[in-house]
Amino acid sequence: MNIYFQLEQLPLFINPVLTIGAFDGVHSGHLSIFDELKQVANQIQGETVVITFHPHPRRILNNAEAPALLTSLSERIERFENLGIHHLVIVPFDPAFAEMSATDYVKKFLIDLFHPKVIIIGNDHRFGKDRSGDLSMLKNFGISHGFTVKEIPEKQLNESRVSSTNIRHALLNGDIKLANQLLTYNYQLIGTVVVGDRLGRTLGFPTANLSMLDSDKLIPASGVYAVHVLLQKGGQKREYKGMMNIGYRPTVNGKERRVEVHIFKFDEDIYNEILVVSLVAHTRKELKFADLEALKTQLHKDKIEITFLLES
Repeated sequence: MNIYFQLEQLPLFINPVLTIGAFDGVHSGHLSIFDELKQVANQIQGETVVITFHPHPRRILNNAEAPALLTSLSERIERFENLGIHHLVIVPFDPAFAEMSATDYVKKFLIDLFHPKVIIIGNDHRFGKDRSGDLSMLKNFGISHGFTVKEIPEKQLNESRVSSTNIRHALLNGDIKLANQLLTYNYQLIGTVVVGDRLGRTLGFPTANLSMLDSDKLIPASGVYAVHVLLQKGGQKREYKGMMNIGYRPTVNGKERRVEVHIFKFDEDIYNEILVVSLVAHTRKELKFADLEALKTQLHKDKIEITFLLES
């Protein structure tokens, strides 16, 4: 997959079949678009082109109401590559781009830079300043400039609209099962292991405290999770099972929200290493226990339950 970060670097694409969007999560609803993209490109012997944005447009348009992200830019790139896309164009979304009129967006951006043969978009796609451009406008330009516009209808899964917003709601409510279904993969947190207060070690459950690589990444609901952990150390990738706690640690009157991972059958110094944690299930809410001994007893129960869950 070819990746372009500067619009000035774009080549002349061959019969480009393109789609445009933030594609946060690269979820099952998006996959319908990419499947159609590849099918149409194959039919006309063309190349697939995905146009996405960084930062997320809402960070520029209204940062106060911008959503936490489901995927970092590096995660999105990896998922596009795994989908077999030919070209990925990452548009620097800045105030000047946000001010572009819908007409200029189509003429000066899409047509002049990409020369599309086919544009494939979702049914709710809007573009240009104040989101004034719509599907009808794009189709009219297609008629006058020789490209086709194909619309992908809204996808439904388990009576829930497949959208990044609904996935965020599921994660914030601790419904990892639904979120993972809508994503078609296990939601991930990626962070660097930092020094904590070593309380977990005194309880017999040493934890890796994570500092997120991307501060805009959504942290799911507080509580305990069954997880898979990927550690890349010394040029090798190793996978482990584990349990993760997200929260304030009320039993010890914690003041800051933390993400801590206990890795099963593991005892190594991994400070400053990066962990990729894939969330499988939310097993319970965060609780305040009478004392550390009661907490330790519950952690043993959690480990038994999560070990069975991950191995079943």
